Amino acid sequence: MADATAGEPANSATPDAGALLSAYDYELPPAQVAQHPLEQRDSSRLLYLPTDGGQRDLNFRDLPGLLKPGDLLVVNETRVLPARIRFRIGERDAEILLLNPSGRDEDSWECLVRPGRAAYPGARLQLRFSLWADVVEQSPGGSRVLRFSPPGRLKTLLDEIGEAPLPPYIREPLEDPERYQTVYARVPGSAAAPTAGLHFTDGTLEALDAAGIARAALTLRIGLDTFQPLRTERLDEHRMHSEAYRIPRPTRAAIDACRERGGRVVAAGTTVARALEAAAVKRAGGDPGADAGDTDIFIRPGFKFREVDLLLTNFHLPRSTLLVMVSAFAGRERVLDAYRHAIENDYRFYSFGDAMLLEPARVS
Repeated sequence: MADATAGEPANSATPDAGALLSAYDYELPPAQVAQHPLEQRDSSRLLYLPTDGGQRDLNFRDLPGLLKPGDLLVVNETRVLPARIRFRIGERDAEILLLNPSGRDEDSWECLVRPGRAAYPGARLQLRFSLWADVVEQSPGGSRVLRFSPPGRLKTLLDEIGEAPLPPYIREPLEDPERYQTVYARVPGSAAAPTAGLHFTDGTLEALDAAGIARAALTLRIGLDTFQPLRTERLDEHRMHSEAYRIPRPTRAAIDACRERGGRVVAAGTTVARALEAAAVKRAGGDPGADAGDTDIFIRPGFKFREVDLLLTNFHLPRSTLLVMVSAFAGRERVLDAYRHAIENDYRFYSFGDAMLLEPARVS
């Protein structure tokens, strides 16, 4: 059973402003889109929004002092695949973006292909190094299932022929591909980085340890919806693409222990929040396997957060599912006001940009 609406607000014939996509728009000067990572990961800025109001302009290295002994930081240890494969079709440039294993066999992947018109079902694409991709299926959303051959060759060649799948708003080359990985990335499988985690260094993690902040990890494979904008004005008409997640038993035990000692669960990024809250929705519905599987949950205003007490996140694109999620957690007007503050104070935006630490809005 899909969980796209479980735990979320019911449909309404006359949605309020927060239920419409146009309510999540803002204008950003192009110069504030970060084109490259800072030399030191943890030298980024941190905009802190405490529950009691106000906005505090800080540095990411201040994070340990904002948390409390006994809190639990949960990170997404997924590792980004070199998922962009460039090739040629005749005289034209073309590319494949690996999204997720299709589940058919180890050589089949759900992908985006450009130009799409060349990737019709039945087509065979010739890549480099005697690698081929057969188009098995085309989905209504535009993705393709490709089967690569000879068997096992894609896995062998991927590090050589693939490259980091940077978002389209980053137009400058990335000199070091590891800067699009978190320092704790361990489990390969994502088509994009969990960007809130890009700010952490080994030194930051050691400072959190010294401050008595516990840490645990999960995985959520970041996939298709990272690359697709919202296209429906009514949020309740949008359907999210499914992503696979796994919350290991030690992480579940760490969350339970955090609750018992009165600590707070801090989600390092929207992907962590999505995995934790998807599992909570499934658990509330009686699913015994709630801590692993796929989720198409769309978190929007009115959603009841069960697991996440604080949210660490980057600044997100306007009219995006991620901005909607952050607004659901901390309040739309409060978040958009913080974005205005960040723009006026020259914060850097998006994947290589600065960060926010959000406490939930006060309930009146």
